[in-house]
Amino acid sequence: MSSSAARIEISPYCSLSPRGARLFFGGICGVSFGIAGFVALQGFWPVLPFAGLEMLLLGWALHTSLRRRFHSQIITVSDADVRIEERNQNTESAVTFPRHWARVRIHAGYSPLHPSRLCVESRGRSCEVGSFLNEMERRGLAQRLKRLIGRLDESPALPTNGLNLEG
Repeated sequence: MSSSAARIEISPYCSLSPRGARLFFGGICGVSFGIAGFVALQGFWPVLPFAGLEMLLLGWALHTSLRRRFHSQIITVSDADVRIEERNQNTESAVTFPRHWARVRIHAGYSPLHPSRLCVESRGRSCEVGSFLNEMERRGLAQRLKRLIGRLDESPALPTNGLNLEG
């Protein structure tokens, strides 16, 4: 890789720590099972299994949310290549495109409820970037990438200071 490269690292915003998640889950379980137990003592015992099912579903949702904190994407744009590295808790993958033939495209969502998709494409291959970003962040990232990568068949000069953009 050349000395002149721009690097953008993006990751989902995860404000809930594992300790905070445990406290939240424990508090919600205490309140839910307390109310369900009181109602069960009044003769409405079928409430208990549903409370348990709700807490099981909430636990799964919190676990899934906490796993997202290990996800990140690193986009490196050099004079010759565009490299996209994706890291999760247990896996890493990388895709490299020739910069001169790469282009940045935003594909509209399938319906108004679906978000757009930001992709880097070249020679029939495509890699989605920033699927965890909101629409405004995704469009801002697209503009930054378009400035760095350029249009198809165009490669603008990269900043000479080894630009490192955290996003």
